[in-house]
Amino acid sequence: MAEVIIGIVAPDNDQRTILQMQVDSTAVAKEVRAFSSFPVSAADVIVRRMQELNVDVILVDIPQQDLSSAVHAIELLHSEIPAAAIIVIGDASQPQAIIAAMRAGAREFLERPTTTTNLLEALMRLTSSRRGPKGPSANGKIYTFVNAKGGSGATTVAVNTALGLQRMSGGVALVDLALLGHAALHLNVKPTFTFGDAVHNSRRLDSDLLDGYMTHCVGDLSLLAGAPQALSEETPTDAIARVFDVLITRYRHVIVDASSRLDRTLRAVCDLSQTVLLVGLLDVPSLWSVPKVRDYLLDSSATADIGLVLNRFRKLPGFSDAEIESATQTKIICKIPDQYATVVAAIDRGMPVVDKNHSEIARAFTNLARMLTQAEVEDKRKPRIGSLFGLA
Repeated sequence: MAEVIIGIVAPDNDQRTILQMQVDSTAVAKEVRAFSSFPVSAADVIVRRMQELNVDVILVDIPQQDLSSAVHAIELLHSEIPAAAIIVIGDASQPQAIIAAMRAGAREFLERPTTTTNLLEALMRLTSSRRGPKGPSANGKIYTFVNAKGGSGATTVAVNTALGLQRMSGGVALVDLALLGHAALHLNVKPTFTFGDAVHNSRRLDSDLLDGYMTHCVGDLSLLAGAPQALSEETPTDAIARVFDVLITRYRHVIVDASSRLDRTLRAVCDLSQTVLLVGLLDVPSLWSVPKVRDYLLDSSATADIGLVLNRFRKLPGFSDAEIESATQTKIICKIPDQYATVVAAIDRGMPVVDKNHSEIARAFTNLARMLTQAEVEDKRKPRIGSLFGLA
C-alpha cells in the first residue's frame, strides 16, 4: 500500500530518472518529488519544499566528483527535516564517502547501481521502524577497546566495563571483534550466532533479527559474539556500518572488544566510534606501541576521541602521568590496578571481576564506566557532526 512521501535529490539527470522509476516500481510511495541540485542552506527552496511536503524518506545520490556538496546536503537535510529518513546511493568502493554520509545523517546506504528490490527492502525497513521503534534509545554511543600491544587485556577491560555500564544504566551491547573471540569465555556463555552472521545478513538486519543473533548474559548484558575465524578483508565497509546502525538504534551503549586486530574492519569501526580506548601496560613495549597504534587509527579517523587505559597498573619510579602522556601523545583515561591472579581466576570461572563489588579492581571498572557516561553528558553540550546513520 502506498503510504510514504519520498523526495529524491540527484544532480545527474539519468540517475534521477532511474531512481524515480525504481521508486514508482516499489509501489510504496503515495507521492514522489525529485530535485536536480543539492540544497546549500536552511533557506534553500529545496529544503522548504520538502518541509511543506512533510517527506518521510529522502534519497540522495552521491556523485563521485562532488562528495563535499552531497555530504553538506545530507547534513543540512538531516538537521532541518529530522523526522525524514535519508537513504544514500553511491559507490561502495569509496568507504570514506560512505562514512562521511553516515556521519552526516544517512540511515541507509545502497550501492550504485541499486535495484528496485534493494530499494524496496530499505524502504520497508525504514517504514517498519517508524511504526514501531524498538529499543531504549536512538542515540547509542560506540566505545572501542584496542590492545596497544598483544596481551594487554583489552578483552578483560571491555567485558568488565560493559557489565559496569549495564548495571549503571542498562541498554548495553558488547561486540566481540577479536580475531578469535574470547568475550564469551569471560561471560561463561556459548553463543549460537556471531558478528559474522550479522554482517552476512546486514541488508535485511533489523532489531528483531539482531536480537536473535545476540547472546544474553549475566546482568542482562547482550553479547554479539566473536566469529570463529577472522572476517575477510573483502567485507564491505557498508555492511559493517549497517550492523552498527542497528546496534546503536537498539542499545544505549555499544562496547567493542577489538582486542589486537589492526585492519580495515577496525578502522571502519573506529570511524564510527565515539571514543577509542587503547589498552596498554606500564612497560616500554606497550608505551612504544601506543603512539604507533594511535597514528594508525588517526590516519583513518580524526573524529573519534582516543584515550589510554593503563591495565595491570603498578606505580613505578620514573613513570609519571605527564611523562607517559608525553611519550604516548595520548591522555590517560583510567588506571586498572594490577590484580592479575584475581583476573585469571575470574576468567577461569566465567565470573567477571566487576562482580566483586568491594574490590579495588571492581571499583576501577565501575569508575571507567561512569567516566564514559559523564563524557556523553559533556559531549551533548558541544556542537558535533551527526554520527553514524543519523545519530546526533
